[in-house]
Amino acid sequence: MLFVPSSVASSRFSGLSRTYLRRNSIFPKPVSPAQPIMSHTTLPTNQDALSVISLLAGVVFSPPAANFVRPLEYANGDKIALEQITLAFSRLVLGVQLVLAGVQLPSRYLKREWKPLSLLLGPIMTTMWMCSSLLIWAMVPNLPFLHALAVGACVTPTDPVLSNSIVKGKFADKNVPKELQKIIIAESGANDGLGYPFLFLALYLIKYTGDGGLGQTGGAGKAMGLWFYETWAYTIILSVVYGAVVGWTANQLLHWAEERKFVDRESFLVFAIALALFILGTCGMIGSDDVLACFIAGNAFTWDDWFRLETLDDSLQPTIDMLLNLSVFLWYGATCPWASFLKNDVIPLYRLVFLGILILAFRRLPIVFSMHKLIHQIDEKRQAVFVGFFGPIGVSAIFYLYIGREFLREMSTGDVERPDAESLADTLDIVVWFLVICSIVSYLSPNHPLSPSLTPSGRPWNQHSSWKTRLLPSPHHLSSP
Repeated sequence: MLFVPSSVASSRFSGLSRTYLRRNSIFPKPVSPAQPIMSHTTLPTNQDALSVISLLAGVVFSPPAANFVRPLEYANGDKIALEQITLAFSRLVLGVQLVLAGVQLPSRYLKREWKPLSLLLGPIMTTMWMCSSLLIWAMVPNLPFLHALAVGACVTPTDPVLSNSIVKGKFADKNVPKELQKIIIAESGANDGLGYPFLFLALYLIKYTGDGGLGQTGGAGKAMGLWFYETWAYTIILSVVYGAVVGWTANQLLHWAEERKFVDRESFLVFAIALALFILGTCGMIGSDDVLACFIAGNAFTWDDWFRLETLDDSLQPTIDMLLNLSVFLWYGATCPWASFLKNDVIPLYRLVFLGILILAFRRLPIVFSMHKLIHQIDEKRQAVFVGFFGPIGVSAIFYLYIGREFLREMSTGDVERPDAESLADTLDIVVWFLVICSIVSYLSPNHPLSPSLTPSGRPWNQHSSWKTRLLPSPHHLSSP
């Protein structure tokens, strides 16, 4: 936190472009001699600790304990309705989180950093899927490989909610370089929506080839056709186009309203939240990938960096985001099938525990470490280990879990579920939930006070910068779009 002398601040600010400091804005932000320069990342919030506390609170308040939170009762005793509520809640949290993640990134970030992002979202994400699937296939008894691919797809995306612990807060400010924070935000935002192709490749093949394609016609050819048309064209590409159009249009409309002083500060600050809700609703109506559309819209919305810089010292959006995150983990604690981990027909507990350890160790770390020299944001081996290990499994995994179970319910012959669909649904429920719990608990470690710094020489990033660098964003962030 810096205190800027008024004489220095006035001379330094005088040459800034209108993009960074809008002198005619309806939201002036004067810098006084005693006013600190702050950002969202200086909030002293330990996100992972709060996630664990909320999860434990959900367990304490659940029906087997205090009985304050009764999820099944809220769903009128219908387990399918409870799954739909959890899916909708997860979608809401992801949508808001991903719009805010897109807004946090600097101007034209996806365009400038497309090469490292292509590596993270292409070969690295695909390898994560295959490694997770192979480990699940090896550890779950009598599990077909296609079923393992479906389960592995649910835990492949890195969760943007839990990733907050390494891109926000005091730990990130002191120990994680800024460029590394940005690439982690971009990856966790983009790969959440890109879990659909991995999941539905397995699900379509199971539907049309599993059990001899019982009740279905067309075989593998139809499965691949649906995968290319429905998943890639309609779900992925349409959501990218829709998110970009809506985000850019929202930016232009907000500019127009601000110039005419039609919007007050309170409405201005919650505009990104409203944008997330709008995209979730409209994308849900057309059946496209609303999660990916939210992230793309957040990037398009702040393409000129105007909104991000106008709200740089705002704490309202992070506060709303945190409240949603805490609420969803409390809900997870109350709805998690804890008893199923001990007693089920899918996998013994000792194998489940060993699977959790293997997934945390080998799902992401080896491939990131082997390719870190191709990603310029990762300067050292210890940074590669950090990025490789801290790829959390959380809200996005629960989201894809219930997307998969919803699809499997439709795979029926008459009024009876196909046996393979019922078996896969049970496996998804137990394995994915357990891996989410393992991930939430294990990612407390980056906030431990003994955690090493990831900046050169073990010093905080801001000790390597001059007062000018620490005071303002880097020069290319200040340039006009």
